[in-house]
Amino acid sequence: MATTRPFVVDATLTAVAIGYKNGSAMRIADKVLPRLPVSNEKFKYTVYPISEAFNVPDARVGRKGAVKQLEFTGTEVTSDVVDYGLDSPIPQSDIDVADSARAQGRTVFDPEARAVEMLTETIENIREARAAALVFNLGTYAAARRITLSGTSQFSDYTNSDPIGVLAAGMDSTLVYRPNTVVMGREVWSKISSHPKIVNAVKGNVTNQGRISIEQFKELLAGDGITDVLVGDAMMNTAKQGQTTSLSRMWGKHISLLYLNPLASVEQGGITFGFTAQYGDRIAGRIEDPDIGLQGGHRVRSGERVRELISAQDVGYFIQNAVV
Repeated sequence: MATTRPFVVDATLTAVAIGYKNGSAMRIADKVLPRLPVSNEKFKYTVYPISEAFNVPDARVGRKGAVKQLEFTGTEVTSDVVDYGLDSPIPQSDIDVADSARAQGRTVFDPEARAVEMLTETIENIREARAAALVFNLGTYAAARRITLSGTSQFSDYTNSDPIGVLAAGMDSTLVYRPNTVVMGREVWSKISSHPKIVNAVKGNVTNQGRISIEQFKELLAGDGITDVLVGDAMMNTAKQGQTTSLSRMWGKHISLLYLNPLASVEQGGITFGFTAQYGDRIAGRIEDPDIGLQGGHRVRSGERVRELISAQDVGYFIQNAVV
């Protein structure tokens, strides 16, 4: 029977605790697929045929002729949020030991607070991974609005590749609405920020050496309508539970050019590449559980009700395998 506690109480432990985790600045899912509130677990939104908004029929009316009639349609799409949640069991004996240690000034550790923190961190990691997998997926984009780079065309080839040309072509390829947001992973940014052609363009043909900042890159693309550049830094452990940790970046080696509309809503509509439907607030709390250990204990819970959706794939452009 395992008797090891999930935390260590030590006479020298005060407020110092070391633990790696994804910081909020490393996650970009809430910016790439913004959360929009819905009033029910099941919700509807309307998709309108693209042809109706761009028709140019002959609207001339004869002196005694009938006025031509146009009928406008829309397809109602039904969706629902998904419940995501995790529990962490904490024996009452662990809670009592931690309470006693804090009372004696030997620690500041609170096992319930720590469990809530880590559960919430894990739920956010799962959300980030879902968003990255959806946005950085070839199948998410219309066939005419995606490209896969290979060999010398990849931006890691500083001699032969043309990142400015590829980005310009992508921004010209979305439907009606030009992209206003560039999304990429850290591995891509590390290469692009040092690419000689990018550096040279930013530095005004003075030099192609060194690196540029995200703000400088944004300014370079501002003339094409880009207002934001999002670089994903979040990491995830791809190893199975119990195996040696294997970390990789959630936002991999790709680039997305997206039109994101901050005024779009589920109820009022509006063209935007994608969004996250969220029902209610995030959940965090504790539940008494008499079946944890000899004295019982508490299950700490964290979760949310959300669904990530691509609502207008034609206002996005995907560059797969931008770097090696």
